[in-house]
Amino acid sequence: MLHKLSLLWLVLLFQVGLVEAQAQGSLPDFADLIEETSPAVVKINTVQKVGGGRMSLPPGQQVPEIFRELFEQQGVPERNAYSMGSGFIISDDGYVLTNNHVVDGASEITVRLIDRREFNAEVIGKDPRSDLALLKIDAKELPVVKLAQPNQLRVGEWVVAIGSPFGLDYSASVGIVSAMGRSLPTQKGENYVPFIQSDVAINPGNSGGPLFNLKGEVVGINSQIYTRSGGSIGLSFAIPISVAIDVVEQLKDKGKVVRGWLGVYIQDVDKALASSLGLDKAYGALVAQVVPDSPAEKSGLKPGDVIVRFNGRDIDESGDLPHQVGLMAPGRKARAELFRDGKKREITVEVGALPEDEATLADVGPGGDVLGLVVQPLDQETSTALGVRGGVIIESVAPDSAALRAGLSPGDVIVQLGNQRVSGIRDYQLVTAKIPKGVPVLIRFLRQGQFIFRTIEIAP
Repeated sequence: MLHKLSLLWLVLLFQVGLVEAQAQGSLPDFADLIEETSPAVVKINTVQKVGGGRMSLPPGQQVPEIFRELFEQQGVPERNAYSMGSGFIISDDGYVLTNNHVVDGASEITVRLIDRREFNAEVIGKDPRSDLALLKIDAKELPVVKLAQPNQLRVGEWVVAIGSPFGLDYSASVGIVSAMGRSLPTQKGENYVPFIQSDVAINPGNSGGPLFNLKGEVVGINSQIYTRSGGSIGLSFAIPISVAIDVVEQLKDKGKVVRGWLGVYIQDVDKALASSLGLDKAYGALVAQVVPDSPAEKSGLKPGDVIVRFNGRDIDESGDLPHQVGLMAPGRKARAELFRDGKKREITVEVGALPEDEATLADVGPGGDVLGLVVQPLDQETSTALGVRGGVIIESVAPDSAALRAGLSPGDVIVQLGNQRVSGIRDYQLVTAKIPKGVPVLIRFLRQGQFIFRTIEIAP
């Protein structure tokens, strides 16, 4: 009996050991990958000149009208602001890729390698729409990263990030790909990057750094995080290498990026809309508006059309359409499958070039939009507390801008521009895109519980 129990105990121990060994064996060893790829990862330090303009108030604070003119005439002394990010070397003669927001507005850019060598960097080109920037340092025979083949990444794969979170140089973190093709529209509504979502720990300072697969190839460029605290909560987003390759080639050749453009405003199709439009399920991109004299109008697209396939790719959500259109070279033709009046149709569209000054698609830079404003949607809680239905809340006002001249301040809630009601960000974007220069336009906003009318004028 004792012999049988001992034998049974040995069998159990063997099985437990086997399970543990299998579990350990299933996890990859990242040490070699990190050691081999880190030399091509860089830390980027920047200096930016700030101030030197008119003063603006913190959110929620106001200046009495009698003192407003005096306050706005006061200058703010210029000073240096320092920031940092990450990047990686893509060619041995000194080309470095990073995020646009890491170097945007910088007067000085320094690239630091893992061996502590430092180089001043020149900006070859920037692309705010994809949040990518190409730099060049004066050096030869540098270590370089390997770029992965586009569109080979799958959900569930292990990925590794290397960068300088909070200034902690060459920190590595690991996780898996959580989702692909995430749509994260900018404040201006543009949506040209199908982001990779992962649970890799990304923090401030990681921006512009590489995201590697287990082969040591760059599959993405770490760009954004979702956070309530300022640190990682397991939701990070990277720009796919397929987008980066196209952007780099254009920045090298032309110093700028030209994208395909249709000229439509689109929205998602929900269950109710699908039923009313005669669709068997909720999918596709619903055309809400067609820009006059655009490629979309010339091809015959109309408001109410639902685009379900474009250039051979399914359009499951509205965000899928700009991803496909933006990657196409202007002048190319594509087949679009759509539903109109409950019937399926096919049309040919010749893609145009996205206008560089397209106000509704341009990023909001440090100076804000065409009015000099950075605005945010009004959430339901704030809307209820203020007693308004819709609107956008002003986050910041740029110095020497139309908004500042009109007396707008952070915390004001814009509810009307011209004769148009502003219900949210999309309304605001559509109206501001059409405001003529040199013409006073009516604006109505809420400030400290009171509605105020003024005029706002964009300088010609």
